[in-house]
Amino acid sequence: MRVPINLRTAAPMRAFSAVLLAAGLSVFAAAQGLAAGISDFAGEYSGSVEIVKADGDTDPRDMSVVIREMKKGFTIKWTSTTEKDDGRRKSKTYEIEFQKAGRNGVYTSAMTRNVFGHSVPLDPMKGEPFVWGRITGDTLTVFSLFIHPNGDYEMQQYDRTLAEGGLDLVYVSRLNGEPQRKLATFLTKH
Repeated sequence: MRVPINLRTAAPMRAFSAVLLAAGLSVFAAAQGLAAGISDFAGEYSGSVEIVKADGDTDPRDMSVVIREMKKGFTIKWTSTTEKDDGRRKSKTYEIEFQKAGRNGVYTSAMTRNVFGHSVPLDPMKGEPFVWGRITGDTLTVFSLFIHPNGDYEMQQYDRTLAEGGLDLVYVSRLNGEPQRKLATFLTKH
């Protein structure tokens, strides 16, 4: 059975249906908490933080991070510089490539090459860090897992959250699940 179409009401009904569909998709996207893309984090950032030592003395530390988007992922290069009491400066720099892991918003580190020449993560059972990243909402998180020779484990977590003019950085380290150190600072985008 064919239903006749009233041409005077068909076009407004299609327009109304399109508006309903767009509204529904917007609600669905908001409910899913769509994550920022890596391009939102790309750039160069710097800042500083005061680390309180066990004796109560403070240790100033300059921090910088460079995040670069790549075809299949991204790289993060971060540097931490400490000034010693005698004026010497000591810097540590790390750079890691991350590739899409086949899960939405999850990235695997590509820190070494296997026998076939493919980039793969390091092996934590050999004392090497196992590193991965994820983007949830407006936060890019990098996790590092270290397994100590006695079987203890250490987790480091770097949360870099998009903020006006840069990134809010929160670093937490845990030993066997117990918090050891927490640092928070703002990194200005250049």
